[in-house]
Amino acid sequence: MRFRLLVLLLLGWRANAAAQTADKLHVVRDTLLLKDPKGPHISEAYLYYTEPITLPPDPERAEAAWRAGRFRPGPWHKPLNLGLLHERVWMRLTVRNTDPERLRFLWSIFNFTDSAALYCRRPGDSTFARLGAASSWVPAAERPFPARSLSFPFTLAAGETAVLLLRIDQHSGALYLPTYIETAEHFLAWEMGFPFERYWVWLLGLYLGSALFNLVLYVFLRDRIHLWYIVYVLCVSLFLMMEDGLDAMLFPAWFYRLEWLVGQFNFMLLAAAAGIRIMQLFLRLRANWPRLHRAGNWLAGAAVGFVVVYAGLFPWAVRHNLALLHALNITREVLLLAVFGFGWVTLLSTLLSRRSQQLGAYYSLTYFFFFGGYVVFWLNHLGLSSFNPIYPNPLAWGLFLELLVLSALLTGRFRFTLRQNALLRIQELQQRNEVGSRLIAAQDAEREHLARELHDALGPNLAALHMAWQSRAVRDALAAAPAAAAIGHLTEEILGQLYEQVRQLSHALLPTEPGAGRLAASITTLCTTLNLPGTIQVVPNLDTDLDQLPPAVQSAAYRIVAELVNNAVRHAQAHRVQVQLRRRLTVLEICVEDDGRGFAKGEDTPATGIGLRGVQTRAAYLGGSVRIEVPAQGTRVLVQLPC
Repeated sequence: MRFRLLVLLLLGWRANAAAQTADKLHVVRDTLLLKDPKGPHISEAYLYYTEPITLPPDPERAEAAWRAGRFRPGPWHKPLNLGLLHERVWMRLTVRNTDPERLRFLWSIFNFTDSAALYCRRPGDSTFARLGAASSWVPAAERPFPARSLSFPFTLAAGETAVLLLRIDQHSGALYLPTYIETAEHFLAWEMGFPFERYWVWLLGLYLGSALFNLVLYVFLRDRIHLWYIVYVLCVSLFLMMEDGLDAMLFPAWFYRLEWLVGQFNFMLLAAAAGIRIMQLFLRLRANWPRLHRAGNWLAGAAVGFVVVYAGLFPWAVRHNLALLHALNITREVLLLAVFGFGWVTLLSTLLSRRSQQLGAYYSLTYFFFFGGYVVFWLNHLGLSSFNPIYPNPLAWGLFLELLVLSALLTGRFRFTLRQNALLRIQELQQRNEVGSRLIAAQDAEREHLARELHDALGPNLAALHMAWQSRAVRDALAAAPAAAAIGHLTEEILGQLYEQVRQLSHALLPTEPGAGRLAASITTLCTTLNLPGTIQVVPNLDTDLDQLPPAVQSAAYRIVAELVNNAVRHAQAHRVQVQLRRRLTVLEICVEDDGRGFAKGEDTPATGIGLRGVQTRAAYLGGSVRIEVPAQGTRVLVQLPC
C-alpha cells in the first residue's frame, strides 16, 4: 500500500513537472483541433500581432505580417493581456473540425471591445472573407449574435480546415482579451448557467441588499455616510458587471451606452471618490485631521472632475486625437494610484495616533479586503500579471468581504448614534422641563405681584373712597341738592361694584393653592368667590376622588382651572362657566366651558394668548395635552394631565 502511494505521488510530481515544462516551452500547434462539445484551449495554437489603430483594417496586410514572422504566440492557457498598449490586435488561428458532422462554432471575446471583426480563408480561397463584425457599444439584444460577449459564428464541415483572423480595436487603455472558441450549443449552455456558476446572482444580491440596508439606515439617521456607501456600492457593482458583460444583458440600451461613455474604470474612480468620503466621515477627519480632510476633498473633487472631462472628450478623441485619449487613460491610472495612496496614508496616520487609533484599526480591516482584491485586478489590468485565483475575480470577492465588515461597522455606528440621539433627547427634555418650570415660576411671580398691587394698593383706596362717599358730610351735601342725589347714589353703587371686582380679580390672580387632599374644596371655594358679585355664574362639577391625586397634579389642576376661569371672567364676557374635573384610570380630564363671545378677530387666539400659553406650558410640563374648541358660542378648553 505504501509502495502504491509512493508511485502515485511520483507520477503526480512528474506530471506536474511535465506541465510546467510544457508551459515554459509553449510549443504552438499548427492547427487547433475543434470538436463537440469542447476542444483544446485556444492558446495552444493562436498567434497575435499589433499595429497602429490609425491604419485602415486590412486582413491581407496582417497575413503578410504573419508570413514575415511578426506574429507571436500568446500566453499559455491565459488571456491575451497587453496592458495599456493602445494598438490594434490581430489574432491568427488555423482550425479544423474533427467531428464527423458539420458544426457551428463561436469565437467569443468576453470583455468590452470598441470594434471587432472575424475573417476566414477556406481551402481554395486566395483572400480572406469577412464573416462578421460587431461592437460592444451595442447592447446584447442588438448584436449579430445576441450574447453578453462579442461572439462571431462560423461553420466547418466535417474534417474541414480554415484560417481565421480576428481583429480587435480597443480604446479604453486596457488590452485584456479573454477569448475562446467552442460550439454554439456548448456556448449557450454555459451562458445559461453563467450567473450561477460564477456566483453573480449571490454577489449582486448581497451588493444591492447592502445598499438598501444603508438606505434604511439613512432614513432613520440622516447620516450622509450611508448615502456615500450607496454610491460606492453602486459604482463598484457597475464596474464589476461591465467587466463580465452582465450590463449588456440587463440594462436598457440608453443606459448601457451612457455607462460606457463614462468608462468602466472611471466608475472605479468614482467609487474611490465615494470611498474617500466614507473614510473621512468614519474616521472623523474633519475634526481630528483637518489637513487630510481637505486633501481628501481635493482628491475626490479631482476624480469626479476628471470623469466628467473624460466622458466629454472621449467621443472626439477616438475620432480625431488618439494621443489625447491615451493621455487620458494614463491620467486615470495615476488618479487611481493617488486615491489608494491617500487611503493608506490616512490609515497609517490614524493608526499611529491616539486620537483615532481605534477607528483606524476598525476601518483598516475593511480597506485591506477591497484593496487586496483590487491590487490583483489592477495588475491584470496593467498587463503585469494574469492571476485570477477565484471566480468571477478577486475584486468581486474583495468587495464582498469589505461590505460584510463595513456593514458591521456601520451597524455599530448606527447603534452608537441611536444611543447618542437618545441621550440628546433626554437632555433636550430636561432643558425643556427646566425652561418650562422657570416660565411657570415667572408667571406665578408676575401674577402674585399684580394681585398684591390690586389688593394692597387699589383695593384699600377704593374702599376708602367708598367709605368717604358714604360719610355724613357727603350725604348732607347731596340731600341739599336733590338733582345731585341720584348721581351720588349711582356713584356709590359703581364704587361698590368696582371694589368687589378688584377683590374678585385679585383672588383669581392669586388663588390659594390646595393643600394635600383639598383640590375639590379649593376649586369649590374659588367658584363661590367668583359667584359673589352676581354678574357671572361659575358651576363646578367635580369627581369625589380628586383629593387622592398627587400634590403636583392637584396644584397644576388648580392653577389651570383658575387661569381658564379668569380668562372667561376677564375676556369672554360670559354669563355662565362650567368647570368639570373627571378622574380616569391614568389621566385627569379638565373641561372649562363658557357661553361668552369666544375669540373675536384681532384679539388673543389659542395660539397667541399669554394665559392659554401658560396653561399649555403647565400641561406639557406634566406630559399632558391641551385642546381648544371654539363652537358656535363660547369656548371649550379640554386638558388632560397624567395622574
